[in-house]
Amino acid sequence: MSRVGKKPIEIPEKVNVSLADGVLTAKGPAGELKMDIPKRIKVDIKDKEINVSVAKPEEKFEKSLWGTYGSLITNLVAGANEPFKKELEINGVGYGFELSGQKLVVKAGYSHPIEKELPKEVKGKVEKNVLVLESADKQVLGQIAAEIRAIRKPEPYKGKGIKYIDEQIIRKVGKQVSGSEG
Repeated sequence: MSRVGKKPIEIPEKVNVSLADGVLTAKGPAGELKMDIPKRIKVDIKDKEINVSVAKPEEKFEKSLWGTYGSLITNLVAGANEPFKKELEINGVGYGFELSGQKLVVKAGYSHPIEKELPKEVKGKVEKNVLVLESADKQVLGQIAAEIRAIRKPEPYKGKGIKYIDEQIIRKVGKQVSGSEG
């Protein structure tokens, strides 16, 4: 049995959830999100609560779907209520972010700046050396943040590169010069 899938999902006051033709829709202050629900998954919406179940809970594949879709629906409802947020920090001499509209320019120590187009669902803003990304869709937000971080991953000696704001970089000690020989 799926422990995640069994938990009922609370629907916040400002969010409206509906299910029609295998598509779950959540409308809220942060936006409108839609998700296709497979036929094996049953979704019941009652009294500001969503219950997820499967047709054959004894099958391993359906148990895994149960927990996965329980988490996905939880993220869908939470994202419609309040957008998710990721913060990326860039460190290094001459490194920086520039944002104009949905076009992000990253200066990360290469011979040329890297240009990245943000998806329309993602809103970004730059504050000094920190890029703040917000989106109602957690999957899209996580994917774009990972792609931006992959431009220049943080290195362990000086810590230069792009990292998540709450990420800990384990520093290595550089080469040591031994004492005078003689």
